[in-house]
Amino acid sequence: MAQEIRIGCWAGAWGDSSAYARQLVERGDLDYLIADHLAEVTMALLARRRTRDAGGYVPDVVESLGPLLGRIRDQGLRLITNGGGLDPHGCAAALRAAAARSGVDLRIAVVMGDDLLDQADDLRADPRIAAALPPRPLTLNAYLGARPICVALDGGADVVVTGRCADSALALGALMHEFGWDDQAYDLLSAGSLVGHILECGTQCTGGLFTDWETVPGWDDMGAPIAVCREDGTAVITKAPGTGGLVSVGTVAEQIVYEIGDPGAYVLPDVVCDWRAVRLEQRGPDRVAVQGARGHPPTTAYKASATYRDGHRLVGTAMVGGLDAGAKARRAGHAILARAGRLAGAAGHGPFTHTSVEVIGAGDTYGRDRRNDAAHEVVLKVAARHPDAAALAVLAREVAPAALAMAPGITGMFGGRARPAPAIGVASALVAKDRVRVRVHLDDEVREVAIAPGRACAPAASPPLDGSGRECGDRRGEPVPLSRIAHARSGDKGNDANIGVIARLPEYLPAIREQVTAERVREFFEHHLEGDVTAWELPGLYAVNFLLTDVLGGAGGTTSLRYDPQGKAYASMLLELPVTVPSALLDLDRPAPGGAV
Repeated sequence: MAQEIRIGCWAGAWGDSSAYARQLVERGDLDYLIADHLAEVTMALLARRRTRDAGGYVPDVVESLGPLLGRIRDQGLRLITNGGGLDPHGCAAALRAAAARSGVDLRIAVVMGDDLLDQADDLRADPRIAAALPPRPLTLNAYLGARPICVALDGGADVVVTGRCADSALALGALMHEFGWDDQAYDLLSAGSLVGHILECGTQCTGGLFTDWETVPGWDDMGAPIAVCREDGTAVITKAPGTGGLVSVGTVAEQIVYEIGDPGAYVLPDVVCDWRAVRLEQRGPDRVAVQGARGHPPTTAYKASATYRDGHRLVGTAMVGGLDAGAKARRAGHAILARAGRLAGAAGHGPFTHTSVEVIGAGDTYGRDRRNDAAHEVVLKVAARHPDAAALAVLAREVAPAALAMAPGITGMFGGRARPAPAIGVASALVAKDRVRVRVHLDDEVREVAIAPGRACAPAASPPLDGSGRECGDRRGEPVPLSRIAHARSGDKGNDANIGVIARLPEYLPAIREQVTAERVREFFEHHLEGDVTAWELPGLYAVNFLLTDVLGGAGGTTSLRYDPQGKAYASMLLELPVTVPSALLDLDRPAPGGAV
């Protein structure tokens, strides 16, 4: 049994740089190379690709790995990817063909069972599923766990190709295989899932998107992440030597809080994770130790994600410059929509179902109170949704004429006329695990995979923080922006956004807990928020995690008309929130920001 193994992640999304695969093969000294290609809406994009006979898998898998397969085989590297998407067998066949061209013999396993589209009608017999699913889904896929990946590796696979699975399962499957972890080793499964979660977004844990971006060297050659993992569940996060980027307590902590919701009950297929006690320690340049994950039995259900057609949308942009550019752009945007709506109505179309005008550079993403109509250069965004693409085509024709008929200084439409595009919604339901048949195809054999049944009762939610801030005590001190005492990272899940706020020093956590409350976050984003805000503490990271529900203006990133449909800028915006901190604390000068042990 291995004492320690090295896992590197070369892709955090479909479209990530192909340079990371070569970097890790040539400089990573790895045992496993993994890649996470699937965001929630990616399955719908793959469905559209499949209708064009282009295959239902992510082409990056073959394009990036194909030229490296000889070296991969020589090094004994094992590959795991969810880039199979809607066609894992097609992806495997393309990899076999690429391997044959390179004279390489690889045993490629395919994990099947996540695609539930053919079962949609039968699943609707359950009223809870029927209420959650759209009438005509484009795709319907269960998030499988790590056990089938482990089974494939146990069978001797060199490459494991999956469809939809939990992102973190790619790494956990390798760890279960290498260390023999069973399905009831919940603390270890949580620790392995944490490693997978840190790796799954690629360079987001090695300096990408870091709050202190100016401290991160070598953006042109960012180091892809590597986890050095041990049998006891502990790990060290690092990167290949000689690469750019930064691995620090802060960069890793930001990735841990990314999109997890309740940190004490983060539900995955194999385990319910409790990461509130996770601690990080800087072990030298670009080396961060991770420990402290706890786990509980999984649920009896898989999350199943469906995508569906939700009409069409159109987004047009133009630059507006000069005096009072913000005011000019805003008036022009509303005039364009009014004119297009009138013309579309005359052509027999109904009203636009949703419209949006945002003036980027004039404070619109911050809300009405932060607008600056006197801004000198802005980007005008005009957007609308409609069931009929032809109605949006009318709008597309009316954006450019604004440069002739409206305010001076409208320019920058070099991208050409905007085109209507399908709006793809995302919906989720819970499907009992015993209704999902999971198989591993390896060589000419099909192996049924026994999945741990889980526990029927719902996982206990961890107690949220009191959102009032009433117990804040004495707030005398110096007013500073939140960025002075904290890091932050944000992201999306469907129409919800997650913002993790991490104290730069443990001494700053009380000020964050007491002043950056759910109530203040709710007020900060009230111009977008349709749901509520819940806050939880992660004491091990000196962090607070916020979940904002129904805040992104749609049902997934391709239905929203917002310029930031996934809440990626929310953390940076929240870091402008003013807080009051005693001057003596601000004078502290210690290394390792973000909660070092």
